[in-house]
Amino acid sequence: MTNITLHTIDSAPEESKPLLEASLKANGMIPNLHAVLANSPALFEAYQKLHELFTNSSFNAEELTVVWQGINVEHECHYCVPAHTGIANAMKVNPALTEALRNSEPMPTPKLQALLDTTLSIVRNRGHISKTELTHFYAAGFGERHLLEIILGLSQKIISNYTNHIAETPIDKPFTKFAWEKKA
Repeated sequence: MTNITLHTIDSAPEESKPLLEASLKANGMIPNLHAVLANSPALFEAYQKLHELFTNSSFNAEELTVVWQGINVEHECHYCVPAHTGIANAMKVNPALTEALRNSEPMPTPKLQALLDTTLSIVRNRGHISKTELTHFYAAGFGERHLLEIILGLSQKIISNYTNHIAETPIDKPFTKFAWEKKA
């Protein structure tokens, strides 16, 4: 049971109705996260805009997945890990990469490992990162733009992960087959 209302288009605040309508059109359903975010039109709009900006960043589908799912797993988000497993599948990301992320296993390439390591360092150290870590990140083929775009992805994930923790957002039916719990 959620702690926060799951809105429909009819029950949502007026300012959230167009956002829910757009979500329904884009997804063929209203994801439960969006139904929760509808309680705060400003937060819902911010989340959608951050999602759009991060999706259109300089990262490819695998790299987007590493940032998103690395953060989801680190934050132990019961909702976002399954959702982003389905999203990664839709983006044609190799399922082995998704499984490695879900299980906190090594990445298949040094470049993706550097991206994950840097992302997790930023998360764990609240934005503080060592010169050695930066050197490793840049040596893997990433640049300053990528470094800052990790923060963009993190901004989106803070909204969704923290909201899901507070709301106990139920996993959407299409993603229940990807249910996840952090390994002990």
